[in-house]
Amino acid sequence: MSEAKDGEVRALQAALAAEHATVYGYGVVGGRIVEGRRTEARAAYDAHRARRDALVRELRDRGAPPVAASAGYALPFPVPDSAAAVRLAAELEERVAGVYSDLVRATGDARRREAATALREAAVRAVRWRGESVAFPGLAERAGTASASASAAPPV
Repeated sequence: MSEAKDGEVRALQAALAAEHATVYGYGVVGGRIVEGRRTEARAAYDAHRARRDALVRELRDRGAPPVAASAGYALPFPVPDSAAAVRLAAELEERVAGVYSDLVRATGDARRREAATALREAAVRAVRWRGESVAFPGLAERAGTASASASAAPPV
């Protein structure tokens, strides 16, 4: 496999790992969120499940075994109530946006467009959850941190 293709597969695996963690995290969000925001949480959960499943298919089509989900993930903070669930949802979206930012850089053509779409969708959901935005979603909040692609299974 060429170095470029190998890098693309690593970025796809990182995106899949991030989607596994995000799906897990939204399970926690759904259990704590107030009724009025439950539909929004369910829509995000479904969107991330669909992205996860598409990444699994793409990796298999490329002959790469997809990274498996972990049995559990460490939450970045306790989630005892709805307010914390909203913060967690925003954090999940910001983290997955960062991984899709890496995927945009690692790929080209149709795959890059798809990664950019996923980045945009995560950024929009993060704004909805947090109520504010950043200038460059997927980049600004990661300034000074290691690339998300370096981690095969990011914490939630």
